[in-house]
Amino acid sequence: MAGLFDALEMGKRALATQQLWLNTIGHNISNVASAGYTRQRVLTNTTPAQSTPSGMVGTGVTATNVLQIRDLFLNQQYREENKALGQWTTLDKTLGQIQALFSEPNTDSLSDLLDKFWSSWSDLANNPESVSARTALKEQTNLLTNSFHRIYNQMTDMRDSVDNDVRLTVEKVNGIASEISNLNEQIARTELGGQKANDLRDRRDYLIDQLSQYVDVNAVEQKNNMTTVYIGALAIVDGTSSFKLGTKTVGVENATSSEIVWAGTTKTIKNLNGELKGLIDTRDDIIPKYLNYLDNLAGTLVSQVNGVHQVGYGLDGTTGISFFDPLHSGAATISLNDLIANNVNRIAASQSGEVGDNINALAIADLRNAATMMRGTASFSEYYNSMIGEIASETNKAINLKDNYGLLVQQLDNSRQSVQGVSLDEEMAQMVKYQHAFDAASRVITTMDQALETVIKDMGVVGR
Repeated sequence: MAGLFDALEMGKRALATQQLWLNTIGHNISNVASAGYTRQRVLTNTTPAQSTPSGMVGTGVTATNVLQIRDLFLNQQYREENKALGQWTTLDKTLGQIQALFSEPNTDSLSDLLDKFWSSWSDLANNPESVSARTALKEQTNLLTNSFHRIYNQMTDMRDSVDNDVRLTVEKVNGIASEISNLNEQIARTELGGQKANDLRDRRDYLIDQLSQYVDVNAVEQKNNMTTVYIGALAIVDGTSSFKLGTKTVGVENATSSEIVWAGTTKTIKNLNGELKGLIDTRDDIIPKYLNYLDNLAGTLVSQVNGVHQVGYGLDGTTGISFFDPLHSGAATISLNDLIANNVNRIAASQSGEVGDNINALAIADLRNAATMMRGTASFSEYYNSMIGEIASETNKAINLKDNYGLLVQQLDNSRQSVQGVSLDEEMAQMVKYQHAFDAASRVITTMDQALETVIKDMGVVGR
């Protein structure tokens, strides 16, 4: 009897559909903690109705696809803010390291050693004939110059480290781009039959999210189901092809750095964002700026002290001698003049050459508060403190913006997860629903089977 067989087929389709729902729900629950996973739902349609003398009769349900629940707008917003978070997270880290190098305020910090250097000149002025005061000044000067060297060298080492981080980050970007192109190929091949490669798509979107942390990316899905990923106006992933970034070594102020280019070309990538921008800003702008501050401080200290010292007289009657080595006036090389280092009696405390004269020592000690920096508007301490204040201000700005963007990214991710994340409560409710539907579909099949058995075995027997 055709009607019973149709009903049996309808029960079978219902059973298969509810089973697919249960399998999909189980897949969602299994991946509740999987990074980048998007919950899935079964798309169902009623099957075409059948015409009968009594009218159109429904024939049941069929599953047409398994779809992801995803909000494309929130994904784009997330990536836009994630690149800013990556940039300010990097700046927060590097500026914090720069601030730690100066370790202010602290004993034996550069400001503390500068104060002790000036105090040593005051001590010498109080006892200009004292060899021990001269020796103490020599030792204090060596401590000061070594502090300049230490900070300057640590900052140049940091610049080299950041430059290495640039190269490593470029390699990460290339690795992600290559994996995205491979996923494009797998997705296109899988979806030729019209089905969605949901898990592969999740992996691809997760990688694009990661890529947005490092560079400024824009992803566009094409009609062939492949995604093109752009950095600025140029594609780093186009279909099954990925185009690598590279680095070109260039000279910058007696040092070398890695400039980011498209691999195999000399075309520089300008519109960077994310962690790469934070690293490059640190390497090319922030660190050189504070190195220049140190050089200016050391250079002015050398020129001002030498200028006064050269007109004075030592205990041995020598004059015209520089206190600091005039050939090494930068923060990296500032040093005590060897003539002074070898004989402290050559320290010119006297202005007249007479024993006991302390006028020159007092003049050098007075440089402590003289407006010798910033075109005659600041003393050494004021200049140095303004530099430390600027470091603190930039660090606080980076911390605040990192926190702000971190909160914004978290809010956007929470909004995304409210749409596409897996809720165990919701999945359990759905599971109970489709478990009952599965049981009911199995009862339909059992009932139709019993009806067919009645027709086949019992009809026509009665009355024989």
